[in-house]
Amino acid sequence: MVEASLPSKESSPAIGLTAKPGGAVVVGGDYQGLGITRSLGRRGVPVCIIDDERSIAGFSRYASHAVHVESLRHEEETVDALLRIGHKLGLRGWVLYPTRDETVAAISRHRSTLADFFRVPTPTWNTIQWVWDKRNTYRLANDLGIPTPQTWYPRSLEDLETICAVPPFVIKPAIKEHFFYAMKAKAWRADTRSELSEKFQKAAAQVPPGEVMIQDLIPGDGSQQFAYCALFKEGRAIGSMVVRRARQHPPEFGRASTFVETIELPLLEELSERFLRAINYHGLVEVEYKLDPRDGQYRLLDVNGRTWGYHTLGLAAGVDFPSMLFCDQAGEIVRPCRARSGVRWVRLTTDVPMAVLEIFKGHQNWRQYLRSLRGVHADAVFAGHDPLPGFAELCMLPYLFLKRGF
Repeated sequence: MVEASLPSKESSPAIGLTAKPGGAVVVGGDYQGLGITRSLGRRGVPVCIIDDERSIAGFSRYASHAVHVESLRHEEETVDALLRIGHKLGLRGWVLYPTRDETVAAISRHRSTLADFFRVPTPTWNTIQWVWDKRNTYRLANDLGIPTPQTWYPRSLEDLETICAVPPFVIKPAIKEHFFYAMKAKAWRADTRSELSEKFQKAAAQVPPGEVMIQDLIPGDGSQQFAYCALFKEGRAIGSMVVRRARQHPPEFGRASTFVETIELPLLEELSERFLRAINYHGLVEVEYKLDPRDGQYRLLDVNGRTWGYHTLGLAAGVDFPSMLFCDQAGEIVRPCRARSGVRWVRLTTDVPMAVLEIFKGHQNWRQYLRSLRGVHADAVFAGHDPLPGFAELCMLPYLFLKRGF
């Protein structure tokens, strides 16, 4: 188990720059980065996109710069690339928006260096360590009385014998990035003890010792998953949204949402804010849960210290998260707001293929599926005011499938 100490209670992280930000640097240009680019660009904020993959955000009419770099997988490479491009393009004082967990970790660990040049809303490592490593996340959640899945941390095959539970199990990493890029999966299912042993060995070969976790499998698909999203500052939410992840891909262990709807669920607000206050969190955050039908508990699964894939749902529901963060970093007063319930978001390029597969398997009714699309308020990519990214994504589908399993 990783040992971590809680951060001391302090005011919002110091920026170290006096002039107002001239623009934003979006690190990662997929549909999540595209949403940030559109949010800020439509308000006249210049946006520079930096990515190590072919991405769609650079095709947006709101992108001022789109820079491709060799790699953003390693901390030193990420920091060097940000500073090099920042100096070359004159981006001093611009706000950093990471879109992937590994860039969150890199920016957080090197925050003092980057904050001399950029505005860095990402919290210090004293805070991020609690969301980066799920061993820390679950330990603190349990201390705070927040339900989590039953979890074991075996280091060897012999340790599997100490797990006094019956299948099915989930095999997943404590640190997602060490596993995801190698296996193109978020987690694996094991329906038997022999399958558990086989997949544990396979997972342990991909990550450092002690990072493989075994969890009790909570029944249900993406429709049982929920999330609390917020711009959190000084112990309270400035902007907030609670959602139900109605559909995801893959259906059981979703790497990303494909259909999401805003709801009212005060319990998740209370649980999430309890956790965020404990780690002195400041900035944008998504806290994920799954409803356990066996006892009615909402169990915390993950905490993401950055924007999340469906953050553009917030704009449709009355909470423009990227713009609110920019205003906060500019020292402006940001008025508190909450998302309206019943607002729906879809990413068609993944939702349609997943729905076709589920309909073919008999898990989805095609009439109900088509009815759900009639009430959509926001699409992840397609927009009449900015059409090129949508066409670009369609052309890039083979690349996206090969690069990260779509």
